[in-house]
Amino acid sequence: MAMTLIATNPDSTDVASMSFTSGIDNTYKLFIFKFTNLNPATDAANFMFQSSTDGGSNYNVATTSSFLKASHTEAGTNSFAYDTGSDAAQSTSFIKLVDSMGNDADSSCSGEFHLFNPSSSTYATNFYSRISMHMDTSGSGDHFCGGYINTTSAVDAIQFKMNSGNFDGTIKMYGVG
Repeated sequence: MAMTLIATNPDSTDVASMSFTSGIDNTYKLFIFKFTNLNPATDAANFMFQSSTDGGSNYNVATTSSFLKASHTEAGTNSFAYDTGSDAAQSTSFIKLVDSMGNDADSSCSGEFHLFNPSSSTYATNFYSRISMHMDTSGSGDHFCGGYINTTSAVDAIQFKMNSGNFDGTIKMYGVG
């Protein structure tokens, strides 16, 4: 399957959020968002998303998710854990994709977010993400989030932001088909 670049939120400095309010339609059944070198202004920030069914006027669609994370610290400690505290159950708040990212000049996160069939008016919209990052505790992390956006209205906009402060980096949206 071919990937078609639909939109780019360019390498920006110090933005509160990046939104994609057009191009998410029935042209494709799969949309992939690629994150490159996102760096928060605030240490220990969480990278998050929320969806909209009204073109981005409101980002508050009920979403359920599960969150896993693997890490390896500079001190040599390893972990792989299901993080129930980062799960969401029919939440209308922003959904966590990355937990406790560092904000040093050499810290950032990169990864992908997959959105399946957002124009469906029959089924909920499924998603998953995998993002590698530099943790605020001096180590690397690999975070996995998956779930569903619980609406049978078309999801037509997505917003990404940190839970605290601004960030910079690039997010690109692709259609796959």
